[in-house]
Amino acid sequence: MTDVLMPALSPTMEEGVLAKWTIREGDTVKAGDVIAEIETDKATMEVEAVDEGVVDQILVPAGTEGVKVNTPIARLKGPDDRSAPKKAAPLEPEAAPAKPTPPPIIAPAAPPPAKVEPRMPTQTSEGGAKAPRVFATPLARRIAAQTGVDLNGLKGSGPHGRIIRSDVEQVEGAQEAETAKAQPAFEPRKIQSLEQMGIPAGSYDLVPLDGMRKTIARRMSDSFRDVPHFPLTIDLQIDRLLEARIRINTALEQRGVKVSVNDIIIKAAAMALKRVPEANASYTPAGFALHHNADIAVAVALEHGLITPIVRKAETKTLSEIALEMQDLAARARERKLKPEEFQGGTFSVSNLGMFGIKSFASIINEPQGAILSVGVGEKRPVVRGDTLEIASVMSVTLTCDHRVVDGAIGARFLHAFKGFVEDPVTMLS
Repeated sequence: MTDVLMPALSPTMEEGVLAKWTIREGDTVKAGDVIAEIETDKATMEVEAVDEGVVDQILVPAGTEGVKVNTPIARLKGPDDRSAPKKAAPLEPEAAPAKPTPPPIIAPAAPPPAKVEPRMPTQTSEGGAKAPRVFATPLARRIAAQTGVDLNGLKGSGPHGRIIRSDVEQVEGAQEAETAKAQPAFEPRKIQSLEQMGIPAGSYDLVPLDGMRKTIARRMSDSFRDVPHFPLTIDLQIDRLLEARIRINTALEQRGVKVSVNDIIIKAAAMALKRVPEANASYTPAGFALHHNADIAVAVALEHGLITPIVRKAETKTLSEIALEMQDLAARARERKLKPEEFQGGTFSVSNLGMFGIKSFASIINEPQGAILSVGVGEKRPVVRGDTLEIASVMSVTLTCDHRVVDGAIGARFLHAFKGFVEDPVTMLS
C-alpha cells in the first residue's frame, strides 16, 4: 500500500481545502494523472500522481477544509500488494514519511532530522569522476536556494531517497536554532477575546478566517514587526502621462488593447529600477541580493483578501504587452486560478488605491522585496510654476523601504528616476 499525502504546493502552505476528487475507489491511476484539486490560500491547483496503482481507499472526502500538509488523503494499492498491507511510502514529492495506519485528517509525525552523509560519485568519464547527482523535488531545490542550504551530501527521506521539503527545513531549522541561542526569546503578545476587552457576546457577527486571510495576517504581522521600514512620499504632475495615454489608446484601439494609468506606472517603476538597480534588491543574512530583472508584483483586490500577480521582466515589455498580461493575470487571480510562479518571487511591488479616491498611503513591504510603491489618486491641485499659481493633475506616491537594503538616498534616487519617467513618458522609449 502507498499513502497519498496532502502536498505542499507552495513554500508558505500549511493547510488547504481538498476541493474535489477526480478519481474514485477502484480506479487505476498512472504517474501524471490528475487525481484531485486543492485550494490553497492563493489559488486552486491540480494534484498529479507520481506513481501508479489502484485507488484502494479515499481517506479525506471532497470539500474538507483545513487539511494539514502531509496528512494522508488516499491510499493506493500496487500490483505487488497482497492481502497483508505493507508499510506505506509517501506518494507526493513534498510529503513526509507516513506511518502504517495513520488516522485520517491528522498530520503524521515529522520525519527524523536529515543527516548529512558523504556520497560517492555515481558517474565517471574520461576526465574522472563527475559530481554526484542530487535527487530532490523542485520545491526542495527552491527552498534550499532561498535559504542557502547545500543539497550535496544531504540524505533524503522521500521516495527512493529523494530530498523533500522537510529535509531542507530540518537543516535550515538547525542553523536557525544555533543563531537563536545567542538571541533573547520572543514572547508573542497574547490576544484577548472581544468579550475580555468589553465587547458583549452577541453584539457582532464573526466571519471565520479563510486560508488567504490567515496567510495575509501572518505575513504582514511578520513584515511590520521585523522589517525596519520607512516611507518616502513625492507628488507627480501627470498631465503629460494622461495625454500620452489617450494617444496610445487611440493607436491601439483597432487591436482591442486599452492601456491604463497603472500599466504606465508599472512600466515606469521597472525602468526606474533599471536606472537605480540598488533599489531592486532584497536583504538576506548573507548579503544584498541585486536582482537582474524588474519583476513587478501588482496588488489585486479579491473578495476575501488580495494577491500580487507578477509581471516578469517588465522593463523589457511594451505598454500593450503589460496591459494584456495584467488583464489576464487579474482575471485569473479573481478566479483563484494563478500558478504559484505567477504570484511568488517578485522583486518590487506596486499597490494602487487611486481608483478608490485615496490620496496618499503607505503599504507594508512584501518580503523578501526591498520596497513597495503606493499610488494615490490623480486629481486637480494648485501648483506653483515659477511665480505663477496654476492648476495641474497631481498624483502622490509613497515608497516604503526596507532600511536594511534600500536606505533614504537609494529610495530618493529611485523616486527621482520614477518621477522623470511618469512626468515625461516619452523618456521611457529612450
